[in-house]
Amino acid sequence: MYLIERYILNEIRRLTLVIVCFLIFMFACFSAQRYMTDAANGTLALEVVFRVVCYKVLIALEMLLPVGLYVAAAISLGQLYTDSEITAMLASGSSPARLYKAVVVVAIPLGIMVTLISLYGRPWAYSQIYQLEQQSQSALDISHLQANKFNTNSDGRMVLARQINAGTHHLGDALIYTSSANNTSVYRARSVDIISPSPANPTVMLRDGSSYFLDRNGQTDRKTLYRNLRVDLKPVIPDTAVRRKSASLAQLSHSSESADIAELQWRESRGVSTILMVLLAIPLSRTKPRQGRFATLLPLTILFATIFFGSNICRTLIANGSLPTIPGMWLVPLIMLIGLVALVVSEFSLLQKMIR
Repeated sequence: MYLIERYILNEIRRLTLVIVCFLIFMFACFSAQRYMTDAANGTLALEVVFRVVCYKVLIALEMLLPVGLYVAAAISLGQLYTDSEITAMLASGSSPARLYKAVVVVAIPLGIMVTLISLYGRPWAYSQIYQLEQQSQSALDISHLQANKFNTNSDGRMVLARQINAGTHHLGDALIYTSSANNTSVYRARSVDIISPSPANPTVMLRDGSSYFLDRNGQTDRKTLYRNLRVDLKPVIPDTAVRRKSASLAQLSHSSESADIAELQWRESRGVSTILMVLLAIPLSRTKPRQGRFATLLPLTILFATIFFGSNICRTLIANGSLPTIPGMWLVPLIMLIGLVALVVSEFSLLQKMIR
């Protein structure tokens, strides 16, 4: 590799590392704050929070790595243009292709990494998060519940108790609320003993109380007074969108549903989109001497927002059946490639005119 390529590559690689580390730190802090709130509300066990945040960071790398390289390439090249270093390089007879060559050297390995994270790391991390959340929310582990507070979880269950004894698995003066698609159940008990805290079959024994069964259709509502009542509380069942994000590559490949195809194409196209987005930053980072390396910040931001929101809209349209699966999600990289070719042709044509 020539001196110029090594110089540009080192500038981009060093800045990429700084930006990505900063983004990871900020994202981890944001995720920790969110899940710490869930732990404080009794929705999620405190010991689960750290593991969930780590999995969230792995998922976010699919976006943080491309953003870090995109911003680093734009700022580094913008600085070289501002300091007239690229102008001097071109004036000495070097081709603009050397800029693309230097960026491609770092963009392709990172694009491969993003592809692997998207295809395998992201669904694995989602499956681990959903498993942890399901176990924490489905299991009747009362150690993270708080007395005299509405402790809720995502499956529609709420537990309110005046006394909580985690050592004996006992609740005193408790109210339990459960909800499903067809009915709602409310249990009022003087005392509650946890028979089975298992996530697969959480079971409680209610003593001295009353229960209310409310039918959503309004036909079989009933009230029951009891001395002892055994209740099996339903576990958390992830919805379709949740299962799709954690689905394996093989599961999505054998599915004919539009939403599954959109998810599969989204994962497959992430690496290609990363490489093209970084290459698009090269012509857009061109600045005039002494103009400042942040002069192109607005067009670069608009480009990134267009790609990001365009990809999400495209995936939604494919999932809804409003957009055909061919080309599907590959429509966005195709448009990016056409735009890149147009910019490169324009750049080389401009250079030829300057030489003449």
